[in-house]
Amino acid sequence: MLIIGIAGGTGSGKTTVVRKIMESLDEGEVVLLPQDSYYKDSSHVPVEERQNINFDHPDAFEWGLLSKHIASLREGRSIEQPTYSYLTCTRQPETIHIEPREVVIVEGILALCDKKLRQQMDLKIFVDTDSDDRLIRVIRRDMAERGRTAEAVMDRYVRVLKPMHEQFIEPTKRYADLIIPEGGSNQVAIDIVTMYIKKHLPCHE
Repeated sequence: MLIIGIAGGTGSGKTTVVRKIMESLDEGEVVLLPQDSYYKDSSHVPVEERQNINFDHPDAFEWGLLSKHIASLREGRSIEQPTYSYLTCTRQPETIHIEPREVVIVEGILALCDKKLRQQMDLKIFVDTDSDDRLIRVIRRDMAERGRTAEAVMDRYVRVLKPMHEQFIEPTKRYADLIIPEGGSNQVAIDIVTMYIKKHLPCHE
């Protein structure tokens, strides 16, 4: 089994990189664990205060559970992946049943932040994209998917995203085995990752 961590700033193109890697492998060979699913439950926080939660800080995640789930998959045991709602900022009662696969991808802004989690990974990737490009993508995404205004997104970017990126996300680049500039549009890098995966899978040897 290969455990691959894919980190990078919000809007860097991580999701596209993951999708292209998954498309290049056989169906059923890879499973994705989005780090976003492991946000701590905030249902105990009053509704009016939940909008102040800093989702870009390492303290927002339940690292122990994610690490435990990766260990279980490596040992051949299935897991119940939590689900999280951005609209209510709470963990949902529904879980996603995940069976062990040859490749497990952990994807998220801070996927390389936790030392124990890094030690469980066989390949660590950082998707590196210009901050202006990331901001444009975040504005488009948050307006379309999360019902935010452009003004609110830009305010959050200056207040939270940019300082958190500089303090916590950017420094994890030094832990990466591979840095992918320009995200999902860097087909050469994606091909290299795919070749690495296929080389290390028993069925491709």
